Amino acid sequence: MECKLCGSANIKKINIEDKYYFCENCELIFIEKAAEPSAKQEYEIYQSHENTPENEGYVNMFKDFINELLAEHLDEIEEVLEYGCGPGPVLADILENKGLNVTKYDPFFYPEVEFKDKTYDLITSTEVFEHFQNPKEEVEKLLKLMNPGAYLAVMTSFHEGIEHFKDWWYRRDSTHITFYNLKTFRYIENNYPLKIIKTDKENSILLKKE
Repeated sequence: MECKLCGSANIKKINIEDKYYFCENCELIFIEKAAEPSAKQEYEIYQSHENTPENEGYVNMFKDFINELLAEHLDEIEEVLEYGCGPGPVLADILENKGLNVTKYDPFFYPEVEFKDKTYDLITSTEVFEHFQNPKEEVEKLLKLMNPGAYLAVMTSFHEGIEHFKDWWYRRDSTHITFYNLKTFRYIENNYPLKIIKTDKENSILLKKE
């Protein structure tokens, strides 16, 4: 078995539920292929989420995300791809209200959008990276969609290492199958034309295409 991001064979099994692996090279944590949920299981779980404009806490989360990561860069941005927007594209709506052109894509809820026909000044991917079955392929796909100097804004909770992983609430969602930390994003920075601009080292990070 190899790491799903960096391809390293330097991985070890985490003694939890007999399905989690830790890459000692890039520190990605991932589950084995056989344990991944089916598309039907994913869809059913996503439908149960209350991720709507009526959920004030959900809306405020995105407002904070924009203020902390993106506010100072918005004047550089015109075309946006909201990658994995879900059934209630709250972040896309907020960005549209700021005068940006936003393309909404989600494999379950906005699957027919021809997002690959364009390139973008900003790609947002919030609470999406943890669902990636093939993070290497996804990163490379997103990179091709970015204009030179474009931004990639990611929200996903960073793990604190395998010693904390067992009791971590974030792994208990069965659709969460891939977990990152700052070292994982450093690997991405060092191996792709992406530079980390800002991060809170907890659940959000902004990268820029060089």
